[in-house]
Amino acid sequence: MLVAAAVCPCPPLLVPEVAAGAAPELAAARAACTDALGVLAAARPDRLVVVGPAEQSGRGPHPEGTRGSFRGFGVDLAVRLGGNGNGDGPGDSGTASERELPPSLAVAAWLLERTGWSDAPIEGLGVGEPLEAERCIQTGRDIVAQADRVALLVMGDASACRTLKAPGYLDERAAPFDAEVARALGAADVAAVKALDAELAYELKASGRAPWQVLAGAAEGADLGGALLYEDAPYGVGYVVATWS
Repeated sequence: MLVAAAVCPCPPLLVPEVAAGAAPELAAARAACTDALGVLAAARPDRLVVVGPAEQSGRGPHPEGTRGSFRGFGVDLAVRLGGNGNGDGPGDSGTASERELPPSLAVAAWLLERTGWSDAPIEGLGVGEPLEAERCIQTGRDIVAQADRVALLVMGDASACRTLKAPGYLDERAAPFDAEVARALGAADVAAVKALDAELAYELKASGRAPWQVLAGAAEGADLGGALLYEDAPYGVGYVVATWS
């Protein structure tokens, strides 16, 4: 059963060492993510599953202790999914994946280390952007069937087409798409999240669509309420922080 969820954006720029001089611009987003993780901890889950977008090499499960880094972004900063971030986590038993975390889950690992998460065992799941909605929804159902009290940390960005300087250039469909995403996630509107247009999300470079629909599947019948903690589009990319509890 899903007892709580936190939705957070996943740009590596969320990590101050990566953002460098631009770090203050995402201070409000970081603070909102911290508050969202507090909601997860307060729900006292038996298990935390972190879901985020991933390319082919990063898809599938990532056990607790899996390592990640931001070296690909020019920063020699390593993270670990679970444990204390210093190589002393459960992954040292030899159970951790040899694959590195995809960037979205590395950002999640950084957030969890930053807040000192120790409230439940963690595992990660990378999902591919092209994964059709029904498979995402079924994945969510499968996740919550595996423990009595499951919490989800769902990583993903909205459109990347909000301004002329955005990664995907300006697309007039981006702002209304992001507004509906923020509304649906802020209201814990399961039906609306399920109904997000996968093709449109792909065209708008919205990496969060598949993870959000995993959340929608997990939340079926849970009767959770939502709260929107942050919504903005710095750098022309839509970032949303929300909680379901």
